Amino acid sequence: MAEPDPPPTTGEPADFIREIVSDDVRAGRHQTVVTRFPPEPNGYLHVGHAKSICLNFGIAREFGGRCHLRFDDTNPLKEEQEYIDSIKEDVRWLGFEWGEHLYNASDYFDQLYQWAELLVGQGLAYVDDQSADQIRETRGTLTEGGRDSPYRNRSVEENLDLFRRMRGGEFPDGARVLRAKIDMASPNINLRDPVMYRILHARHPMTGDKWCVYPGYDYAHGQSDAIEGITHSLCTLEFEDHRPLYDWFIEHLPVPSRPRQYEFARLNLTYTVLSKRFLLRLVSEGRVRGWDDPRMPTISGLRRRGFPPEALRQFAEAIGVAKRESVVEYAALEHAVRDVLNRTAARKMAVLRPLRVVLTNYPEGRTEEFPALNNPEAPSAGTRPVPFSRTLYLERDDFMEDPPRKFYRLAPGREVRLRYAYLITCQEVVKDAAGRIVELRCTYDPATRGGSAPDGRSPRATLHWVSAPHAVRAEVRLYEHLFRQADPGAGGDLLADLNPRSEEVLAECQVEPGAGRLAPGERVQFERLGYFCVDPDRTATLRDAWAKVQAREG
Repeated sequence: MAEPDPPPTTGEPADFIREIVSDDVRAGRHQTVVTRFPPEPNGYLHVGHAKSICLNFGIAREFGGRCHLRFDDTNPLKEEQEYIDSIKEDVRWLGFEWGEHLYNASDYFDQLYQWAELLVGQGLAYVDDQSADQIRETRGTLTEGGRDSPYRNRSVEENLDLFRRMRGGEFPDGARVLRAKIDMASPNINLRDPVMYRILHARHPMTGDKWCVYPGYDYAHGQSDAIEGITHSLCTLEFEDHRPLYDWFIEHLPVPSRPRQYEFARLNLTYTVLSKRFLLRLVSEGRVRGWDDPRMPTISGLRRRGFPPEALRQFAEAIGVAKRESVVEYAALEHAVRDVLNRTAARKMAVLRPLRVVLTNYPEGRTEEFPALNNPEAPSAGTRPVPFSRTLYLERDDFMEDPPRKFYRLAPGREVRLRYAYLITCQEVVKDAAGRIVELRCTYDPATRGGSAPDGRSPRATLHWVSAPHAVRAEVRLYEHLFRQADPGAGGDLLADLNPRSEEVLAECQVEPGAGRLAPGERVQFERLGYFCVDPDRTATLRDAWAKVQAREG
């Protein structure tokens, strides 16, 4: 749910972008701050987009302005309604709302075409018959200038005729393009007669079959900003060299406003690849189970994994907005998630790798309840009753028959504390024919109800547990990084760095009764294990919220 807009900010700017906006507001250059988030609907958004969403919507909110959501739908071959719907859901889930300001680049196709004809009429655009490969070859390099197209000096009349025939569907895909006539010798390769329109006989999700010529991003973007009255067009650093082209179109067209583009460093995260093209490949090749696979860095994947939106906003604020590229440790994102969940997630007990324990001196058929804290960080959350009985489940990793030094958990003859309940001592180990431990037989001290001994003895380990007759069976999935390397692809092959152990499925887990009643999407902390989330697609199962967590010693 979107949060209410706060009043315009009056404090010191937190970063260079906010400093620019603050200076513009103070100088009276803009009556209202207007930003935009302009995703291309050709895939699901990832955590890098979350940073941009928080920046664009956050600045508009802080300065009492507005942020537009505009779909850059200039390539109908790659755009799908599924992506459009997911983008809207992600923005809203992060806590932002665009109100009536939902737009598409296709809303402006008529105006963009008219302005393109205007540039042709002024001798500032021409139709080129070269193929895409030929244009690429003659465009030059970063150190060598380009070469003029043999069609660069066509007359205005011929260019207008050809461009109108392109729009009329007279030519096949790739036969011709419209290029801006700027400077083939420019040191900025983006100014070497960039392509403005290409022929594409494809049905568009919004405009149907009306168009068979489509504008490129560099032409459509700045003019869309101008039409919408965007004051601060915030882009990542890869668009820095595109800014002169952005400004060139604005200067040579009768646009209704003159937006300015500003660039900031994109998010780079260890153990993570933030490329929609590569993420699409993972999905299409079946290497993950869809865009919302909990291992994916997509916003929908993080949501399914249990990351709260507050944590992503907090993470975006913590890493800040900079002018230089850097790499952020994934641990910083995990820290933000822990910080939020530690304050908000209810506590439950669960045993992921159960080992049966029988308390031989506990009365058969008896059941009692112990009050367990719902959240020690929030006293107002109160307590919940947890059932206790003669037969329990403990974590298999919490027992060793021949323990090494500094292993303080359960072992033969050793006493440990069961959280909220009693002190117990292991008396006997039961094994099957293969020698595998299948059961522990222990005794409990009835004088230690609540976990405290009258004589003051205090075991060094406190273990979590689940009453076997009351336990709910659950499938739990534990996750590690999708990539084994902190810098995936450093060796030249991203796929080679995929982590084959990124997901572990545990089908025989046992959880306390209250955990079995959690709602889809609800987040919880399993004591001593980590944070988990009920999978919205499988309401009877639970999934790890953010990482595989080793049980710490009690």
